[in-house]
Amino acid sequence: MARKTKEESQATYAALLDAAEHVFREKGVTHTTLNDVANAAELTRGAIYWHFKDKAALFQALCDRAFLPMDALYQAIYLAHSVDPLASLKQLSIQLLKNVAQDERQRKVFEIIFHRCEKTQDLAMFLQEQEKRTECLTQMDMLIAEAVKQGQLPADTDTFIAMQATHGFLVGLLHEWSLEPEAYDLAQHAEAMVELFLAGLLAKPPRKK
Repeated sequence: MARKTKEESQATYAALLDAAEHVFREKGVTHTTLNDVANAAELTRGAIYWHFKDKAALFQALCDRAFLPMDALYQAIYLAHSVDPLASLKQLSIQLLKNVAQDERQRKVFEIIFHRCEKTQDLAMFLQEQEKRTECLTQMDMLIAEAVKQGQLPADTDTFIAMQATHGFLVGLLHEWSLEPEAYDLAQHAEAMVELFLAGLLAKPPRKK
C-alpha cells in the first residue's frame, strides 16, 4: 500500500509539472495562479501545496526537471577539461544547443524563461535560472582559463570578457531561435555555428589592457 501511495504521489508531482509547463507557456508566469495549474492538471489546490509551498517552488521544480541532462553534461566536461579545454568548450556549447533543440521539455522551459516571464514581478522565480547561469559561467571560465594555461589562447587573454562573450553568444542564439524554432534546424547547425564563434575567439581573443 505504501508503495502504491508513493507511486501515486510521484504521478501527481509529474502531472502538476506538466500542467505548470503548459499554463506558464499559455498565460505567462505572472498571470498564472496555482488554481490555474491545479485545474489544468485536474487536481485540487491542496495537491499543489502538498508538493510545492508556492509558485516559485513550482517554477524551480519545473526547471530542475528540464535541466537535469545539463547537470550530467557539466560533470562530464569538468572531468575532461584539462585534456583539451577548447575542445571541451566546443563540446559544451554544441551539446547545450542540441539539448535545447532536441529535448522538448528543455525547449519549452527556455521559452517560458525567455518569453513568458515578467522578470520585474517574478524575480523569485529566477533562483534556479540564475543558479544554472552561474554554473554555466563557472564551467566556461574554467575552460578558458585552462586554455590560456595550456597555450591554446594568448597569456594576456581577458578570460572574463571571453567567458561573457561565449555565454552571450549561446544565450542570444537560444533566445532568437526560440522565437521562431521552425526557421532552421538548430541541432543540425549547432556545430557549425559554435565553430564560427570559436574561430573568431582564436583569431582575435580579447586582450587585457
